[in-house]
Amino acid sequence: MTQLSETKALLQKKARQRCHWLPTLDKSSGILYLSLVNQLAADIANGTLKAGDTLPPQRLLADALQITLGTVTRAYREAERRGLTEAKVGSGTRIRGQQVDLPNFHHLSKALADSIDLSLSTPIPSALRGEQLRQILLRLSSNHAETENAIVYQPEQGNLAHRQRLAHWMNAQGLRVDAQELLLTEGGQHADYLALQTFVRPGEAVASANITYPGMIAAAKQLGLKHINVSSDAQGIRPESLDRICQQQKIRLLYLMAEYNNPSCEMMSEARRIDLVEVARRHDLLILEDGVQFVPPSHRGTPFFELAPERSLYIFSVSKILDGGLRFGALRAPSPLMPKLSSALRAQCWGIAGLMGSVICEWIDMGGADQLIEWQWQEVKHRQQHLRQLFKDYDLRSHEFGFHAWLNLPEDWRASQFVEEAKQRGVTLIGPEPFCVGSYPAPQSVRICVTPPRDFSTFTEGVARLKHLLEQGPSMSTALI
Repeated sequence: MTQLSETKALLQKKARQRCHWLPTLDKSSGILYLSLVNQLAADIANGTLKAGDTLPPQRLLADALQITLGTVTRAYREAERRGLTEAKVGSGTRIRGQQVDLPNFHHLSKALADSIDLSLSTPIPSALRGEQLRQILLRLSSNHAETENAIVYQPEQGNLAHRQRLAHWMNAQGLRVDAQELLLTEGGQHADYLALQTFVRPGEAVASANITYPGMIAAAKQLGLKHINVSSDAQGIRPESLDRICQQQKIRLLYLMAEYNNPSCEMMSEARRIDLVEVARRHDLLILEDGVQFVPPSHRGTPFFELAPERSLYIFSVSKILDGGLRFGALRAPSPLMPKLSSALRAQCWGIAGLMGSVICEWIDMGGADQLIEWQWQEVKHRQQHLRQLFKDYDLRSHEFGFHAWLNLPEDWRASQFVEEAKQRGVTLIGPEPFCVGSYPAPQSVRICVTPPRDFSTFTEGVARLKHLLEQGPSMSTALI
């Protein structure tokens, strides 16, 4: 035996001694990485591996089995895609339990009754919304043609009159769309899920910023899709990073929030949008732009459906304008893609409820939506100005008309500590974990939403408590946990 062979044998022996899981692989049969995944699944089924068990590091297992690192890496990725394992930076790859994997984000407040809620990106509470809705329902009840039309089955793409009225209003808001390009949905989350289900096939992936909207993360996971995180800077997703990833694996769809990212508040320049379109065309990516975080036309850039109409989808929703419980939105798509979307929606639910479309269109036609949105923009601007001034000495990112801000904490804080100590002081926040794609490490940051408090005084009291907490620093008891 040569010295090199002896060295390899010694490395293999040491690696095997350190591996607490050593599958038996037949290297002559089939595709090696699939053989490794299938053995992993079998060992979970027969009890050799149990929920919570940590798999050997990839390099160590490769040395122990005398296979390439790439083979092990591919096998671990496939195991995670199948839901057999979960990978966390700093914790390795673990066997997942059999319990239902509930999402760690929510759309209803978990704040206690005596807590100031700064956790959710929701419209500012206003009695005006309820009053306007009552007027709209009274008007619709006397319009026999409208009510009769609202209760029959609707076309998969949505009622044409509703799409025309919505398109007219969107055009007035600076979004130049045609009714034939719109498919009505039950809110923005439905549009997210529908786009992924229709256009991303098994083995393909969706890409997004490394920190993004939890609803997209949940939709990709529910559909069993690979979700790839792409590095970002102050202008959002970096084109060169996306290009490099696309050269390595099959990305089908790019999800982004161009006006300001939820939660980290990056805003894309025109040049960045153009660069991303070039990458998308080079690699034949679909672009799914989420426009639910609605800002005034004067503060928007060019939507991607104008830069690359042939491959861009756009999500619109009334959730941030009227209220989230109404569940009404639209997905703008190129005409060649509309038949597939319509077919997918028909398979899901036949079509969305016509009554909700009638309510929303009446709300828009009577001017109530414009009244609410103008009032809300001004109130949000007022709150954001106060927040920026209060936290001027800290690393705070925000948008003048944004529902939230992103606070990068000082070095002595961990996000989990800050959220817990804020809770003890009567303020409810959300930490970074629900926003992290895949195994991207959670930053020491928190999202501060300015809109949940009903009045300005409650909002200022909540953020004042956060400012005082920052000035005090983490308590010793919490820091030692």
